[in-house]
Amino acid sequence: MRHRPAPARVRSAMGALAVTAALLAGCAVAGAPEPADDEAAFDRFAEQMAREHGLDADRVREVLAASERQQDIIDAMERPAEALPWHRYRGIFLKQARIQAGADFWDEHEALIRRVSEAYGVSPAVLVAIVGVETRYGTYTGRHRVIDALRTLAFDYPPRSGFFRGELADYFLLTREEGIDPLGPKGSYAGAMGMPQFIASSYRAYAVDFNDNGRRDLWDELPDVLGSVANYFARHGWRSGEPVAVPAEVDGDDWRPLADAGGLKPNTTVGELARRGVYPQETLPADAPARLTVLEGEDGPQYWVTLTNFYVITRYNHSPLYAMAVHQLGEAIREARGPGA
Repeated sequence: MRHRPAPARVRSAMGALAVTAALLAGCAVAGAPEPADDEAAFDRFAEQMAREHGLDADRVREVLAASERQQDIIDAMERPAEALPWHRYRGIFLKQARIQAGADFWDEHEALIRRVSEAYGVSPAVLVAIVGVETRYGTYTGRHRVIDALRTLAFDYPPRSGFFRGELADYFLLTREEGIDPLGPKGSYAGAMGMPQFIASSYRAYAVDFNDNGRRDLWDELPDVLGSVANYFARHGWRSGEPVAVPAEVDGDDWRPLADAGGLKPNTTVGELARRGVYPQETLPADAPARLTVLEGEDGPQYWVTLTNFYVITRYNHSPLYAMAVHQLGEAIREARGPGA
């Protein structure tokens, strides 16, 4: 099977669309007036795309002129779900309906999920959980036109305009490469697309044609969806067969500086954590890279030893809450399927 890779340019992936739907339900789309200098900004962008990538500048201008600024997209960017405490964030995703839907999805597509998992060495539970967290297994992939989201954030959201101009450029290139009408696709408020909610740069860099039909379709081709998620994790260093996170108990005070350490990447080892009073509740190799992750539970702090695969999940969305939600949803789905799943 030929798994056609995308160009090597990369950026980190997207946020969970389902969070936005849960928190921003009922927000109206406000068609605010366009800034007076949009035409000049569009011209500069179109000329750059023509000069650097050989695109038709007039076509780029035409597409941008047909796009719309959406105020609710900017509003959504100002209210990230990851600001919630863990116990509230968890409640969005670890509902019985989502768990059961995940078990049903796994049962229905078991052969494909196994094939993708074996091809890339990535946990099937994590593959299922990603599409469960992102789009409820493909049942809701977004209501914003991708061009509207990227145009709004590239030209009217100064805090991240540089990043989103890059994503807008990648989107134009993606639509050329895949033969997609740039005015057609819908996605999240941040321009993430399809069942796995890939942003344009990630789509170009990590999407694969797993079913070998000559295109990479993350909306309607489940083999491409699951293969692309697995490829994303494999390329970011997923360790086959290793755990993601293990609950822990703490003793004394030597562990406290570890709880305040910033970042997401493993910064010590399981053995060193134990020497500092952090004891995982499952046996782990003493030399395994790890870090202490403390989450805000409803009844107090929760302590976890998080490992390399946890960090890999945060490459999909740079949030420990997101990674833990994916991990716990995947394990809950596996348990719901029964022994041997």
